[in-house]
Amino acid sequence: MMLPKDPKLGILAGGGVLPRLLIKACQKAGRAVFVIAFQDQCDPATVQGVEHAWVRIGRAGKSIDLLRANKAQQLVMAGYIKKPSLAQLMPDGKTLKVIAGGILNQGDDGLLSAIVQDLETNEGFTFVGVHDVLPELLTPEGVLGKVHPNEADQACIQAAVTAALDLGAQDVGQATVACEGRVVAQESRSGTDAMLKGLIDVPEAKGGVLAKMCKPGQEKRADLPTIGVVTIENAKLAGLSGVVVEAEGSLIIERAAVIDAADQAGIFVMGVKPEVKS
Repeated sequence: MMLPKDPKLGILAGGGVLPRLLIKACQKAGRAVFVIAFQDQCDPATVQGVEHAWVRIGRAGKSIDLLRANKAQQLVMAGYIKKPSLAQLMPDGKTLKVIAGGILNQGDDGLLSAIVQDLETNEGFTFVGVHDVLPELLTPEGVLGKVHPNEADQACIQAAVTAALDLGAQDVGQATVACEGRVVAQESRSGTDAMLKGLIDVPEAKGGVLAKMCKPGQEKRADLPTIGVVTIENAKLAGLSGVVVEAEGSLIIERAAVIDAADQAGIFVMGVKPEVKS
């Protein structure tokens, strides 16, 4: 549990509900926060009533100056970021230094790892993960609701988990869908929800399983696999039987609501620990 003596937390806020959950947790614990709200990414409602500044995502130098001026010591990255092109970034000098090694052309984890390393090594901040502030969001191991996978689902689970790990090893995405032991969809830059929506009229996906896993060697303080009620709704529309996510390596937003939605949809939700290849 966080204590008021905890250092001021700088929240690098993208889209979605996660940044607001962090803000509320810190406010409840009496912990000071300062939010860098990324323009065209963060929801304006997220930063109402809290110290913040709006910054274009390519202005790393300005963000660092603001974080220092507002005495943030620890940083956390939360919320989804629509990855911009170099032209859209319009990077300042600091951003250019970070991306000079070509990391903009890498996958998301390569980019995020480089950002985290630079902020710690070169700028002196301490980086923490969302799960360090909100450990209750971490996925536990096992079946979470009333619906359990049947024997036929096991082949789907195994194929989907293996494919998700293989996809993650390429730093392309975190999620796949498998049905009857065969992969029918892989996540692209468009994200998990777009992948699921693309399966609505695909008969081969019906009865399949979504797996969302950490990328092997992933920087776990940024971009942990995440599911929420919308994930369940889209899985239902796609006709899937279940959703599996990495136990102790993924986040479930509003877990009770997710479990309730899954139970009503007849979809199982399960935390699994993938086998580590030696």
